[in-house]
Amino acid sequence: VVRYQGGPNAGHTVVAKGTTYRLHLIPSGILHGKACVIGNGVVIDPGSLIKEIDGLEAQGHQVDGVLHISDAAHLIMPYHVTLDQAQEALRGENRIGTTGRGIGPAYADKTARAGIRVADLLDEQLFRQRLKEQLEHVNHLLMQVYHLPPLNEEEIAETYLSHAERLRPFVTDTSIVINEALKGGKYVVFEGAQGTMLDLDHGTYPFVTSSSPTAGGACIGAGVGPTHIDYVIGVAKAYTSRVGDGPFPTELLDDTGVWIREKGREYGTTTGRPRRCGWLDTVVLRHAVRVSGLDALAMVHLDTLGGLETVRVAAAYEYEGQILTEMPRNVRVLSQCRPVYEDLPGWDDETMKGVTTFEDLPPEAKAYVARVEELVGVPVHLLSIGPDRSQTIVRQDIFAAAGRRRLG
Repeated sequence: VVRYQGGPNAGHTVVAKGTTYRLHLIPSGILHGKACVIGNGVVIDPGSLIKEIDGLEAQGHQVDGVLHISDAAHLIMPYHVTLDQAQEALRGENRIGTTGRGIGPAYADKTARAGIRVADLLDEQLFRQRLKEQLEHVNHLLMQVYHLPPLNEEEIAETYLSHAERLRPFVTDTSIVINEALKGGKYVVFEGAQGTMLDLDHGTYPFVTSSSPTAGGACIGAGVGPTHIDYVIGVAKAYTSRVGDGPFPTELLDDTGVWIREKGREYGTTTGRPRRCGWLDTVVLRHAVRVSGLDALAMVHLDTLGGLETVRVAAAYEYEGQILTEMPRNVRVLSQCRPVYEDLPGWDDETMKGVTTFEDLPPEAKAYVARVEELVGVPVHLLSIGPDRSQTIVRQDIFAAAGRRRLG
C-alpha cells in the first residue's frame, strides 16, 4: 500500500476489529501487516512520523521490515510550520484554511529547488550545510517580513539528526520496492490523502492543498509508470464534506447540516476542526470521475443519512439563469452557483442494522445509490454502512476486476 502525496495534514480514521486508529502518514495497510510505502511525493515531518510509528508499535503492530520510506521524500522543517501559520494569519479573511502543519511551504521549497530530502537528513554533513543555507534566508524573512524571532540552527540540527537515526532503517529507494512488487505479480494499492477538490491543478484553486491527490499524482509521487495503473477507485461519502475554506455549493448551514456532522463524526482527524457538510454534489463527482479516470466508486457513510425523511442530490448548478452540469473553474462563479436538487425518499436507520448485502438494504437506500450511479456514470462497487471494516458491503471484487484488466 503506497501513500503518494500530502503530509501529516491528512488524517485517516480507521476502525479495525473495534479499535480506532488515526493515521496521518503511514498507509492503513500497516494494520494488516502489508508492506507499506511512504513515497517520494509525500512531505514528511520526522517527529510526527516517529510518533505514529511508536503508537502503532505500542498497539502491537509490526512496523520494522514492513514500512518503507522514500529517500527522495522532502522534509517538513520547523521553519515551514512557522511560515505556514504566519502566512495564513497575514491573509486574514482571505485565508485558505490550511492545517498550519507546514505543508505548503515545504512543497514550495521543493518546487523552488530549496528543499531538504530524507536522503540529505541521513548525511549529517550535507544536512547541516543545507540547513545553514536555508536558515540564512528564512530567518531574514521571519524577522524582516513577519516580525518573528529567528530559529536556532543548532537546536533544529540536533533534533532532526536524532530523528535520522530512528528513521534510517526504514529509508530506501521506494520506487524500486514498488516496481519489484509489480514485477513479482503483487497487487499494489496507491492511497491518496485528500480529495479531488483539493488537488493543486484540478481543485477549487486557491483553496487547495499543495500536491496532486488525483489518480495521476500516484505515478509521479510513487515513481511508477502510468501503464502500471490497472483500476482507479474513487472514495466518496454519501454526502459532501470539506475541511477549510473555499466554495461549497451544497453546504448546509442549518440543523440538517449539524445533524449530518454529528452523526457522521465529521471532525478533522488531524486538526479536530468541524467539517463543513452538505448534500451530495454529483457535479463534483463527475469532475472527479473525469480527471482521475475513475472505474468505480466506494461510497462511505451511507448509514449517516439513515433517519432522514428526504435526502437530496445536486444534479447540476444554476448560475445567472444557466444550468451548469460541469464544475466551473472560476471560483467566484462557483461560489455563486446554486445547486439544482433532486429529492429522494429517505430510509429508517433501524433497517440498516446487521445488513451484509446490497440486496438487503432498504429499497430507498438502494434507489439512492442507483440514482447516484446514473448521475455520475460509474458503478458503486463498495458501500460502507458503519465505521468498522465488517460493515463494508462488497458489490464487486476490485482486485479481481483489476486482474482481469491486467490480463486483457
